[in-house]
Amino acid sequence: MTEPGPPPNPAAVAANLTTGRPPWLENLLRPVQAFRLRYLPVVMVYFAYGALGLIDVGRDMWVKESLSLSPAELAGIAVWLNLPWTVKMVFGELVDCVPIFGSQRRAYIVIGASLTATGLLTLAGAAGGWLVFARPDQLYMLGALLIVIGTVIQDVVADAISTEVVARRDADGNERPDADVRAELGMVQVLGRLALSAGIVAVAGISGWLAFIVDRQTVFLIGLVIPVVSVTGAFLRGIETRERRAIDWRILGGGLAFGATVLVLGVGGVPYAQEIVFVVSMTVVCTMLVLVTRELDHATRMAILFTTIIIFAFRATPGVGDGYFWYSLDVLKFDEAFYGVLRQTAALIAIAAMWMFSKQITEYPVTTVLLWITIAGTILSAPNIGLVYGVHEWTEANFGVGARTIAIIDAAASSPFAQLSMIPLLTLIAYYAPAGHRATWFALMASLMNLALVAGQLQTKYLNQVFVVGRGVYDHLGPLILTVVGMGFVIPIAAILLLGARVAKRPA
Repeated sequence: MTEPGPPPNPAAVAANLTTGRPPWLENLLRPVQAFRLRYLPVVMVYFAYGALGLIDVGRDMWVKESLSLSPAELAGIAVWLNLPWTVKMVFGELVDCVPIFGSQRRAYIVIGASLTATGLLTLAGAAGGWLVFARPDQLYMLGALLIVIGTVIQDVVADAISTEVVARRDADGNERPDADVRAELGMVQVLGRLALSAGIVAVAGISGWLAFIVDRQTVFLIGLVIPVVSVTGAFLRGIETRERRAIDWRILGGGLAFGATVLVLGVGGVPYAQEIVFVVSMTVVCTMLVLVTRELDHATRMAILFTTIIIFAFRATPGVGDGYFWYSLDVLKFDEAFYGVLRQTAALIAIAAMWMFSKQITEYPVTTVLLWITIAGTILSAPNIGLVYGVHEWTEANFGVGARTIAIIDAAASSPFAQLSMIPLLTLIAYYAPAGHRATWFALMASLMNLALVAGQLQTKYLNQVFVVGRGVYDHLGPLILTVVGMGFVIPIAAILLLGARVAKRPA
């Protein structure tokens, strides 16, 4: 069947949907009505990214059972594992400028998927004992790093394609209305997040079930099916771009120099290496963003700057670390199968929330979305705090509601927020992505947002060094989680109050 030509006017679609239909049905049909076959490669790459959760429960159990890493050390490793996301500009520049066998899109997806598969094989070899050239702890980091790099490369390509699948001109060659382009770009981002969540949903329950019935190396080997999904999507539709430009060596050279610096600091055992890398990363990424955004007018640049700072603050909040997971296994007696149920519940609720609120999160102001997400997220932290302080014992004795029921309710209530928070920024990034620089632009903005996660992981490491939690030692877990919840509220709210009036306005 031949795909229709230019997409229909979003306002017309909305009008058709609302005629004689209740609002909830309009919201339900909105993503379905908006989907186009040309979005398929983007959707499949994001789906595969989410489906990597297939190994999560088995990997986490293996780390606890077989490795000797503490929560603070694992938080430190997470800092290093987040760093490939901060050098996305290198991959973005390559994708924009350097074809491989004539391909600027498909070839990079294949390379990324191959690296992901190699990482999965490395983890399988470490868990099964048939890779012995390094210690299991080192093999864990190597395998995880390869998976991350492979995912980053594929994500860069998908980001670029997500801006290219939206036509800027109609069938007659006339420019489409601004509002229509923005609305469609926003919906592509929603569909991408829905695909990501669909991938999580598809494997969340299975991940717990697999970890419960098969050994750890088998879980990693089964995970090899995931890279096949993204490669299949790359060959199903035409995804190559006609846009090509000369390499900007300020971006590529600076990014490569930055990557070499990270490698030297990481391997050389330099004191405060992670902190140094973070400062250098922020300097490099912000400098490159200034270079790339020079084409935009001053007012637009400032509006995007303030929006980015607010979302950076939202994402730069610390987590509890692995100590809470270990506590739930040792004290609350959760097991692999139950963690599969928890992840399945959270993923289903997340995808339902994005689906039903796609209009609000693509059209409401960024500050409004993040304000309510922050407030709701803080309130919904109460069940986890209660579980650490033994509230489940009282609720079970008086109401028959035990720790597992509380955990499921909490997972269901709090799960949508992480995905919802990114869509407003992704829509703005997609709209302002300049022709010929789409992958680089998206990669730089994503690098900055992932540096926020690095900042959060550094704070997680520091807090775990102050409130020491270990296997079977959970005395400091309560103060740790209270501190984390407090910081998770204060940091984004302060940014919203200080800068909220100056952020980029959302499309009407």
